[in-house]
Amino acid sequence: MKIWVVVASAARARVFERTGIKGPLTEKADLVNPQERLLRQDIEADRPGRATDRRGGQRHGVASKTDPKEQQARRFADDVVAMLEERRRGKSFELLYLVSSPHFLGLLRERMGRELAAMVKAESAKDLTHEKADSLQQHLLALF
Repeated sequence: MKIWVVVASAARARVFERTGIKGPLTEKADLVNPQERLLRQDIEADRPGRATDRRGGQRHGVASKTDPKEQQARRFADDVVAMLEERRRGKSFELLYLVSSPHFLGLLRERMGRELAAMVKAESAKDLTHEKADSLQQHLLALF
C-alpha cells in the first residue's frame, strides 16, 4: 500500500512516500513558496487605491480587504492541493497523512475535493517542515 505524508507550512511542503505502515520515508517532492519570506510591504509595494465618496466628493485611500501574506498562503495551498489531486488521479498513493502548521492545515482542508479528503487517514497540526526524514519518522509514529 502506497502512503503519502505531506509535511507543510505556508512556506514549504514536503511530500514523503511510505510503502506500508512500517516502511521508510522517501522524499518525493519539496515545494517551496518563496513569496512567504517576503515582508508585507514588499508584496504590496504600491500605495492603496483611491476612491471618491458619492456624497461630497471626498477622496480617500482604499485598503486591501485581504492580507497579502494570507493571499500568498492561499495560493500556495491551492498549488499543493492541485499537485495532490493530480497524483491522486494518477493513483500515486492510496492513503494520505497531513502534518501541517494549524492555519495552513485549515487552508489545505478547505481546498480539498471530496475524493482527496476521503483519502486522508490522519492529521497533525504541527510545523515539522524543517525536520530531517529520520526525525520525522519518530514524530509520525503517533499518527500511524
